[in-house]
Amino acid sequence: MKTDLKAAITQLSAERNLPKEVVLAALESALASAYKKDASAPEQDVLVKVDPNAGEIDFYVQKVVVESVTNPNREISIDEARKLRPTAQLGDIISLECTPRNIGRIAAQAAKQVVLQRLREAEQRIIYEEFTDREGEVVTGVIQFTEPQRIYVRLNRTEAIFPFSERVPSEHYYRGQRLKFYLLEIVPGSKGPQIIVSRSHPNLIRRLFELEIPEVQNGLVELKAIAREAGHRSKVAVATTQENIDPVGCCLGPRGIRLQSIINELNGEKIDVIQWDADPAVFISNALSPAQVANIKIDEERNVATVVVPDKQLSLAIGKEGQNARLAARLTGWRIDIKSVTAIELERAVPILPEQEPETAEEPIPPEVMEREPIEVELAEETSAEEPIELTSILEAPPEKPKEKHIRFAEDILLGTLKAEIPDKEKGRIKGKRTKKVIKYKKQEDHFIDDDVEE
Repeated sequence: MKTDLKAAITQLSAERNLPKEVVLAALESALASAYKKDASAPEQDVLVKVDPNAGEIDFYVQKVVVESVTNPNREISIDEARKLRPTAQLGDIISLECTPRNIGRIAAQAAKQVVLQRLREAEQRIIYEEFTDREGEVVTGVIQFTEPQRIYVRLNRTEAIFPFSERVPSEHYYRGQRLKFYLLEIVPGSKGPQIIVSRSHPNLIRRLFELEIPEVQNGLVELKAIAREAGHRSKVAVATTQENIDPVGCCLGPRGIRLQSIINELNGEKIDVIQWDADPAVFISNALSPAQVANIKIDEERNVATVVVPDKQLSLAIGKEGQNARLAARLTGWRIDIKSVTAIELERAVPILPEQEPETAEEPIPPEVMEREPIEVELAEETSAEEPIELTSILEAPPEKPKEKHIRFAEDILLGTLKAEIPDKEKGRIKGKRTKKVIKYKKQEDHFIDDDVEE
């Protein structure tokens, strides 16, 4: 008994990865529940003490000392209590030993179920406490099985839920695949805590940089901002706390091996590492890389940056479906308006409308002209001030009248065909097959006139 009890507690402790004290407490609670069912006294306060070294199990019923007993299962009179303990006072708790000789089959089965339930609850509580401290870190898991709305991932001793909203659209998942996940949150549930993991969160890139790049982990290189479109492209702004360190070079590594390892972990997602700068103009210019910026104008009141790029760099600055400009705006926090050099020149060269022409000062009239007598012009009697004078331009010739054209679709096609087939001798007399109409052709001002002629 001594060896078996101690070995069973040790085995459960190793399998469940629980301390021996937790397993021992679960065993005592299960035996107390089994005793209540076997003794048919569910209201009793039963206490069980297990000594694994000695292999002894003792049962005790605890009762409160009172003057008059109303509930015999929980209370004991002061006279009976002083027989067991002479110094007993009102309100004290007296433990009465009630170790049974044998436990029935039903009680033993109940004890087994309670032991397993208590161990499961203790295991979930420890897992919850363990992963609560690791929230926001990177964990490695193996995909167990997939469902339409979620994927179950095995994390050492527990399961995590990988929701559909946290997946990367370009990735395909299968059973047994080992991946790194970002521990998003831990949600308490009715069946225990649920661990939610993610592959599309921007902080996954931050944690991978900390794992792969020692300078980032030591704090020599800081990740100022991250903008990510999961599965396609990401931009990371880095800065350094020391002048003699190149932050971009540290992140790339020799021949780009450090950055390439992160890209491989993300299944080929492109990552742009750019230099962070306190000047917004320089930072925005770096964020639009690999495009080159010709000029930039900052409007701090509206939080808008107008960027001018060469014509050949316009499509590169905007990116595929606006991806480069969109990521640069998220990274910098500025609203970016990208224009080409040609568009800026056209805006500057807009002609001034007549309404917008500046008024010119009238030139003063010289005194010689002022001294001259005014010249009176006499109009002809036929004309008056009320009637307008019509002037005909001699240079303008009257428009030519268009030549009349007779358009007859079916007849024109038939006539054109028959004209080519009629010999010169017959002058064009042909009988129609269906209408039995003789058509006479005469050339007159480049038109054909048809007349009805009897057969």
